[in-house]
Amino acid sequence: MTSFDSAKDLVLVAGATGGVGQLVVGKLLEKGLKVRVLTRNAAKAEEMFNQKVEIAVGDIRQPATLPAAMLGVTHIINCAGTTAFPSARWEFDETPNLIEWGIIFLNPKSSEAKAKNSPTKIDAQGVSNLVAAAPQNLKRFVFVSSCGILRKNQFPFSILNGFGVLDAKQKGEESIINSGLPYTIIRPGRLIDGPYTSYDLNTLLKAKTGGKYGVVIGIGDTLSGDASRIDVANACVECLFQPSSSRKIFEIVNQGQRPPVIDWETLFSGIE
Repeated sequence: MTSFDSAKDLVLVAGATGGVGQLVVGKLLEKGLKVRVLTRNAAKAEEMFNQKVEIAVGDIRQPATLPAAMLGVTHIINCAGTTAFPSARWEFDETPNLIEWGIIFLNPKSSEAKAKNSPTKIDAQGVSNLVAAAPQNLKRFVFVSSCGILRKNQFPFSILNGFGVLDAKQKGEESIINSGLPYTIIRPGRLIDGPYTSYDLNTLLKAKTGGKYGVVIGIGDTLSGDASRIDVANACVECLFQPSSSRKIFEIVNQGQRPPVIDWETLFSGIE
């Protein structure tokens, strides 16, 4: 098991104020690790995490904002993402009217030029920017991707990829793999449980799935189903402690009966 040096190691979390990101930060802190969050909104992060983390103001879409956030970083967990289909989260230059929304849905490519927060700009270019800024001695780069990357022409993933979210995530994965950095890519199924918007970190630390289903991890993009954000966040953190998970891509879904304790070491090491 990989040991962390609590005095030296520092985990940078991108997308920390999102549903999975909040839970990742909570789990890292629960394990006593030093955390720095990369955020565009320092006030929001300060209120959410209550001075329990370092805050670096930056934007994965803007490469010039990233080097300062990387100082001393030993691990990166990227939970940043946007919606698969056009929404207000795509940050259009101007809010589309009904006719413009119709054009966007009939011609998906028309949305890219008008949106600041599209999958291409977050999951493809944003990931590439993070990779380029990462320290060369980084111990691990963890990326939350998606099931269906290799099944984009199959239902229901063909629908999910209607506006290119799986294409973008695949490009993000490729930039990580080709970088030479140690990595773990987590491909969850359809995310459930949350998202969480509470500003009380203690509440997040106590969050339980409440579900009855176990955690199933696979390789080769063969799994389908729902994935609890809580278990996805746990996988992002637990993989850092498992040498066998380095330079691997895993799918994760919730299926079967849930055991009293999830054995992450066995889950990660039992798949070759």
